[in-house]
Amino acid sequence: MTPHISRKTRVTSAAVAAAALLVAGITAANTAGASPAPAATPHGGAPLALSTSHRAELLHDASAATAQTAKALGLGSQEKLVVKDVIKDADGTVHTRYDRTFGGLPVLGGDLVVHTAKGGAVKGGAVKGVTKATKANVKVASLTAKIAPKAAALAAESTATKTIGAKKVDAPAPRKVIWAAKGTPVLAYETVVGGVQKDGTPNQLHVITDANTGKKLFQFQGIETGVGNSEYAGKVDLASKKGGSGYELTDDSRGGHQTFNLSGSESGDGKLFTNSTDTWGDGKPSNPETAAVDAAYGAQETWDYYKNVHGRSGIKGDGKGATSRVHYGQNYVNAFWDDSCFCMTYGDGEGNNKPLTALDVAGHEMSHGVTSATAGLEYSGESGGLNEATSDIFGASVAFYAKNPTEPGSYFIGKKIDINGDGKPLRYMDKPSKDGQSLDSWSADAGNVDVHYSSGIANHFFYLLSEGSGPKDANGDHYDSPTADGSKVTGIGRDKAEKIWFKALTTYMTSTTDYKAAREATVKAATDLYGADSAEVKGVESAWTGVNVK
Repeated sequence: MTPHISRKTRVTSAAVAAAALLVAGITAANTAGASPAPAATPHGGAPLALSTSHRAELLHDASAATAQTAKALGLGSQEKLVVKDVIKDADGTVHTRYDRTFGGLPVLGGDLVVHTAKGGAVKGGAVKGVTKATKANVKVASLTAKIAPKAAALAAESTATKTIGAKKVDAPAPRKVIWAAKGTPVLAYETVVGGVQKDGTPNQLHVITDANTGKKLFQFQGIETGVGNSEYAGKVDLASKKGGSGYELTDDSRGGHQTFNLSGSESGDGKLFTNSTDTWGDGKPSNPETAAVDAAYGAQETWDYYKNVHGRSGIKGDGKGATSRVHYGQNYVNAFWDDSCFCMTYGDGEGNNKPLTALDVAGHEMSHGVTSATAGLEYSGESGGLNEATSDIFGASVAFYAKNPTEPGSYFIGKKIDINGDGKPLRYMDKPSKDGQSLDSWSADAGNVDVHYSSGIANHFFYLLSEGSGPKDANGDHYDSPTADGSKVTGIGRDKAEKIWFKALTTYMTSTTDYKAAREATVKAATDLYGADSAEVKGVESAWTGVNVK
């Protein structure tokens, strides 16, 4: 029997209110809490919604001209470019993102974006600018390592055990790379250490080791996680697929996204959810389908948000859906995104009865995928804080977009989960330090703070840009957002703030972007969208000054 695609059903869903350190818990009407800024007509720098075929054509053209582009940029004979992503603006400007290799080895921190006038470089467009992750010349004296790969792997395993308390560590043979993200480029090993983290989360600790001295240069976690509790989202429309023997949680209208049941396992793909009827879940966590409903609903709302608001079809912009896996492990109080399986995975929380499948969690985790597919912000230091904040910002934005009346929109993250047992929200975008750990504003030590707390700087920026400083009441919440220098910031509205952040992420940020570079990226994005002398550009500058990023 031919399947009926994208069938709409009514289901009962129990959603979870947020990943503890990561996910912005905001659901409700788009108008809730938005600043009453006047509408502005975007300039020609607004990104176009590319069809899958048009995007593929742009990628093909750019790939065919990588040697020509490398030469035009003055790269060395051993440097090659690999096309990663492409964005096209309404005025014809094309932004092509590249990874780089040297002598056939990946260059970590060598990514760059070439901005060309109408038609792109392939069709004779002038280069308008280049955004690079490193300003250093990528070059090493020799590609022969002095340290054996096995020694690097053993050192990486020790690092995982000592620094993050990883268990069952297992490091396969490392790959040789050029490390260019910080300082002078050097020959290095990248080892990805497996095992599990202390809380049961899979471990993918990337350890960068100097291949000549054995010195550890850098480390970052490849699994991006969240933490939370549960709440109800009520009945939602869900897309499913009819087959010969019933129904399955496959959404062909959104790239074929599928939802799988891990049934307590910590490995494997799990089993695709199927049902004899087209009604899923009963709103109770004891029914395995309920968490599946929430995960599938979150995935479809996130897909719709990126497509309808930003013109991006799927996480990678290629029209392909990701995978959701629910019921991971036992008593697992977390959720995570994993690039290696292109999937979101959700635990069931304490007692296996509080699954972490909230709408904002899905938006947060899938946004890690968008960041990976675009800027690739390193998950450490200031770039790691920006990575986390990006997922907070878009997790919140997805929930606002969904207009779920069960939860009014809020800049208080996870306010319903009561994870601390005191009835207070988990995080506060108007004044992040109210959680006792997050940063309100930038300082020289920001890069040494855990990424879940240094993200407060960008979260605070986003709130100021959207709503402005000072006291404000919306949807029963009282906000009072200070600024680092006591200045007054006037908000431009959340809708515009979202577009500016997305434009900056996909066009002007790179793997090594820090807070100063994020300011530059968002100013450029606002200029592209609204004009150099616009109120939006002034708002971006004021909001960054308000968090001491100058």
